[in-house]
Amino acid sequence: MEMRTHAATRTSKTSPPHQLKSLSESAQQTFQRINSGLEEFDRVIGGGFVPGSLVLMGGQPGIGKSTLLLQICGLLAAANKSVLYFSGEESLHQVADRANRLGAAEQNLHFANEQVVENIQAAIEKHKPAAVVVDSIQTTYSERSDNLPGSITQVRESADILMRAAKSAHTVIILVGHITKDGYLAGPKMLEHVVDTVLYLEGDRQNQFRMLRAVKNRFGSTHELGVFEMVTRGLTPVVNPSELFLSNRVQNVSGTAITSHLEGSRSFLVEVQALVSSAVYGNPQRNVTGYDLRRLSMLLAVLDRRLGFGMGTQDVFVNVVGGLKLEETAVDLGILMAVLSSLKDIPINPQTVIIGEVGLGGEVRAVSHLRQRLMEARKLDFKTVVCPKANQKDLANLKGIDIVAVRTVSEALESLF
Repeated sequence: MEMRTHAATRTSKTSPPHQLKSLSESAQQTFQRINSGLEEFDRVIGGGFVPGSLVLMGGQPGIGKSTLLLQICGLLAAANKSVLYFSGEESLHQVADRANRLGAAEQNLHFANEQVVENIQAAIEKHKPAAVVVDSIQTTYSERSDNLPGSITQVRESADILMRAAKSAHTVIILVGHITKDGYLAGPKMLEHVVDTVLYLEGDRQNQFRMLRAVKNRFGSTHELGVFEMVTRGLTPVVNPSELFLSNRVQNVSGTAITSHLEGSRSFLVEVQALVSSAVYGNPQRNVTGYDLRRLSMLLAVLDRRLGFGMGTQDVFVNVVGGLKLEETAVDLGILMAVLSSLKDIPINPQTVIIGEVGLGGEVRAVSHLRQRLMEARKLDFKTVVCPKANQKDLANLKGIDIVAVRTVSEALESLF
């Protein structure tokens, strides 16, 4: 009898089922994205915010997450959109002082030092703002749970409540997330599954450049990269990252090379530096900044076995200038030539760009979107490009730049040194 009573109670509390709708009819309905006011940011998230979406932004402490979001809030408010900013870590005076410095103190931007997620939900339902920022999700908590703020249960419960609030009010909600020492978002991994978009703001605090990436995006690509420069008035979008990354390079020095890196629809020309010296402390060192260490070990093995350079007795240090992280294989040949330039102590022509993937047989393989990379090099007045012979079809009718097409690393070596 007690079991039937319990079952009846559960059934009476069951939510009514949602009405089934045709996907074909729903797919024809379009939504209007909300521009953030920063072109670099909009590019990363797919062209602007989607109403009703939940966005999670992570990054190291002090990297500029709150600064960037406050700038966006100010731009949205200046465009006559209502924006709510909730902070569980900073007071009204602190945020107002930063807003004044950034030029974001707008009439439509409202602030509250709030940590209770139910109160945030109530404010969203009452004011129906265009966008909401919660800084941070680790400081919010639900009064339904007895767990401490920042615990796995509280983070999960708070994110779930805010997700439902975003969908019901068609409001963009941006959550700021702390990261661990390993560089991943703190809290349960399911938090990334709940949200629609996950953004990472990366960069060295000692460097003025910041890179914004999307590692998850239900409404756009995850291959775009936004580049910002930290200045007195906040984060400024970088219109031409290649020119900025190459502005301080020193020419006629051995161990440097210019290569091309593709991020989504954008091509970047970046400088890679290499330093090779005799290993006097026993085992040779392999230190890399901005590139995969295992990939470098493979390239050094190609040099050793296919070209006869004894790399087993050499320390090798590789650095990507500007704080970029090169992940695609099209930069292999450029890094390899920088290593050889340092080993031979012969500078590479500073007006040369080196592009190509290197295989284990010492061959130079084709790369994607070579023509786009070459046009970027030509725009910045580079005179010569060393690239794969396999991309011959991409090289037709391209004027204003000399093309050196190579099949192997040996051919690239002969053409450069």
